[in-house]
Amino acid sequence: MISNTKKLLVTEPKSFNNLYVLCDYETLIKKNISLKQFIQICNDKDVKILQYRDKVSTIEEQKKNLLFLKSNLNIPIIINDKIELIEYADGLHLGQEDFDLIHKDKQIAVKLLRKKIGNKLLGLSTHNEMEILESNNLDIDMIGLGAYKNTSTKDVQTVLGSRISYLAKMSIHPVCAIGGVKVNDIIENISFNVVGSGIFQSDKE
Repeated sequence: MISNTKKLLVTEPKSFNNLYVLCDYETLIKKNISLKQFIQICNDKDVKILQYRDKVSTIEEQKKNLLFLKSNLNIPIIINDKIELIEYADGLHLGQEDFDLIHKDKQIAVKLLRKKIGNKLLGLSTHNEMEILESNNLDIDMIGLGAYKNTSTKDVQTVLGSRISYLAKMSIHPVCAIGGVKVNDIIENISFNVVGSGIFQSDKE
């Protein structure tokens, strides 16, 4: 039986460039934006998935924030890295290095992760053809692919640019474009535009 959080990924298989927003709690604090205000922005922009990141709050505060988001948004809430918070979220996103820390064999890593997260969403960051092809053999639900463009918030070793559409077509999983992506970007073969601070910009920017 498919979980409610996974229905989004299969009910509209030809739906592209949906919004996947990063909720970085430190950024919200710096911009003086409350979670309530952020939720309104998500509703106004028709956000489909939210990933919660928080490096400044205690675990208890993060639990409260996740519960608040879940009770006010009818979309999947994903956590970044922190598997200890999976009880309060609908899924988990990990990078290549995170998988390697669990087990060097990603097939085994996924089995270990599935024991902890069950049927919840599981995403993996990818950056090239080899990693995409490897991810096709894994029991995951989506991949992040990038960087699409240069970004001021993160050091980018490889910028994919227009090649991202060619690479995305190789994936059997829905592809989330990451890195320098804008709300209104139309990128071929991309299911989700992953947007960070860009969500606060007006549609004309």
